[in-house]
Amino acid sequence: MTEKFNGFSPATFHFLRNLPNNNHKEWFLLHKPDYHDHVLQPLQALAAGLGPLMLSIDPDFEVTPVINRTISRIYRDTRFSKDKSPYKTSHWITFKRPGISWQDYPAYFFEISPYSYRYGMGFYSASRVTMDRFRKDLDVNPAKFLSATEFFSKQGVFTIEGEVYKRPFKTDLPEKLQDWYNRKNIYLVSNKQIEGNSIEKELISELILGFKTIAPFYDFLCRVAA
Repeated sequence: MTEKFNGFSPATFHFLRNLPNNNHKEWFLLHKPDYHDHVLQPLQALAAGLGPLMLSIDPDFEVTPVINRTISRIYRDTRFSKDKSPYKTSHWITFKRPGISWQDYPAYFFEISPYSYRYGMGFYSASRVTMDRFRKDLDVNPAKFLSATEFFSKQGVFTIEGEVYKRPFKTDLPEKLQDWYNRKNIYLVSNKQIEGNSIEKELISELILGFKTIAPFYDFLCRVAA
């Protein structure tokens, strides 16, 4: 992959914004070249451009910019879904270690949708065992956790997400730990609305800065997963 990332053009969003209302095989086959040229290729270029940074964060990351490695498929698995629309309306890049269960290991991602994009890192579907281990690490060595998340209070890009338990595990935790502790999953996300009908090439610089910022928390979650 040698093509440089030049942003997502108006043609990208023309395709993405028309797909939800035309989510059937006939329309997609007519517009498949648009998907390839204006959605898939920019995603591949973006993944390739981010590759060196991601390997500096974790040399074991899969960074090959192809479908089913770092790039999502457009085809939905409808076997167990009431929604039988065949094509995904959002598309993403994921950087994770290959050959292991992604649910219980942290991963980085970028996702683009018809009117927004988002990016971040964390546990997205972790088991209760993994999240209990995460909480135990906070109990045993809160100083190590606070060191890994020291950046968080100094930035305004990422928020903490993940389903929250209705009843807190502990009521006597310091406030700065409470929002991290009582979650079924935990990840940091930056949510952005798309202004207009394109995203400029400077997006890659935004992602590089953001991904580097949250790298200490990635290292912490890797220790939890291991």
